[in-house]
Amino acid sequence: MTDLHPVRRALLSVSDKTGLIELGKALAARGVELLSTGGSAKTLRDAGLAVKDVAEVTGFPEMMDGRVKTLHPMVHGGLLALRDNDTHVAAMTEHGIGAIDLLVVNLYPFEAALARGAGYDEMIENIDIGGPAMIRAASKNHLFVNVVTDVQDYDALLAELDANEDQTSYGFRQRLSQIAYARTAAYDAAVSTWMAGAIEEPTPRRRAFAGELKQTLRYGENSHQQAAFYTDGSNRPGVATATQLQGKELSYNNINDTDAAYELVAEFDPAETAAVAIIKHANPCGVAKGATLTEAYQKAFDCDRTSAFGGIVALNQPLDAETASKIVEIFTEVVIAPGASDEAKAIFAAKKNLRLLLTDGLPDTRESITAYKQVGGGVLVQDKDVGYVGMDDLKVVTEKAPTEEQMQDLLFAWKVAKHVKSNAIVYVKGNATVGVGAGQMSRLDSANVAASKAQRMADELGLEASLAKGSAVASDAFFPFADGLLEAAAAGATCVIQPGGSMRDDEVIAAANEQGIAMVFTGMRHFRH
Repeated sequence: MTDLHPVRRALLSVSDKTGLIELGKALAARGVELLSTGGSAKTLRDAGLAVKDVAEVTGFPEMMDGRVKTLHPMVHGGLLALRDNDTHVAAMTEHGIGAIDLLVVNLYPFEAALARGAGYDEMIENIDIGGPAMIRAASKNHLFVNVVTDVQDYDALLAELDANEDQTSYGFRQRLSQIAYARTAAYDAAVSTWMAGAIEEPTPRRRAFAGELKQTLRYGENSHQQAAFYTDGSNRPGVATATQLQGKELSYNNINDTDAAYELVAEFDPAETAAVAIIKHANPCGVAKGATLTEAYQKAFDCDRTSAFGGIVALNQPLDAETASKIVEIFTEVVIAPGASDEAKAIFAAKKNLRLLLTDGLPDTRESITAYKQVGGGVLVQDKDVGYVGMDDLKVVTEKAPTEEQMQDLLFAWKVAKHVKSNAIVYVKGNATVGVGAGQMSRLDSANVAASKAQRMADELGLEASLAKGSAVASDAFFPFADGLLEAAAAGATCVIQPGGSMRDDEVIAAANEQGIAMVFTGMRHFRH
């Protein structure tokens, strides 16, 4: 038995009519009989094509507002029948069931309705029943049947027919089947996830995950690892939805770091201030606010010039020419911003390998979304950390209260610490980081690393005192002992922000009072693993 099978009869029933007329004409030109339903049949007929309504095939009209039209043995028998099985063939002959060799279906726009915030009743009406049933039937019978669920595969189908004298190969039908099953799985995932939210079920018994391939990557974190980038359909502004204007293809690490950078810089309202975040290996090596982007960039760069080399730069305002000129002074992997001037684009154009990504805006850092992390044998699921602390949420616990200026630096440091790998210690002065300690096994080590970086940059800048002198310091979780706080004090910190909640809070507070340091508690921690 040859693996090639002809396409003589096709059923086309689509919500997205893009390319439908062109496909219909191409199939008709090859002598393929066209079956269709509702709006698809009208579209094809209006284009002058001969189309038979499914209702004519089944002997039943569409009913119940279109809910019932293809759920019939005349349709499913034509999709599921094994052409090389005598019993199946006999049943088809007895009941007048015609074989369907090609199914072209894309589903009711459930995801689009979800994206625009449709109400519950409208969402229910956008749940497709007949479409997924036909897709699964055709996919199961891919030994004989072709199933196309994506407009982007129309050209591939026609090319396959051209290459094989109006037939398709088994391997081609297998690939279409895999795509189709993934489509129905993603569709069901979207429905089940939406319904869990609609009924306020935070931990459903079963949870489905789905994504659409955006990019096949050269490799993963390392060259021996295969990798790909999938989007989740959320349209959240960021690396997944950005337009890349220039530069090499993004790598796995580029994507991960760019996401970290943009999520961090979005903490700062562009209507209030310019802000820049420079990221290396998913951790900030410099973050600053400024009257202009150029000022913010320079302050962020001066936190750790060594680590900034080859880093990712994220801006909360459109890139201008002056800032672009500063950025290109050193090697930078990626710049992501909510826009860019023509002058800035021209400056970057001279750096062919520098990737420039532009988005339609900043992500909402208060928006509650779901975060996933794979572990051996399972997946951890949690709400994204959208915790926010404002001035009114802070509790002064020391004899000395922070000044207004110190409060501003403390809140800035707290926002940055949220995006630093734990254990996190962040020194800030003048709305700019001056030392970052990330991912150490003890809070004392993180305080020491951050302090040493502040001292090293002071030496590089030719300053007499450490950059940490007179700084505010943030700790993403409580100090379990006073040693970490004492290390910060020795580095020159004058005020501290931390969650509190340690069994030794009194000891830490006493140490702060002895050092003449002001300290506030947030009552909230920001672990980031």
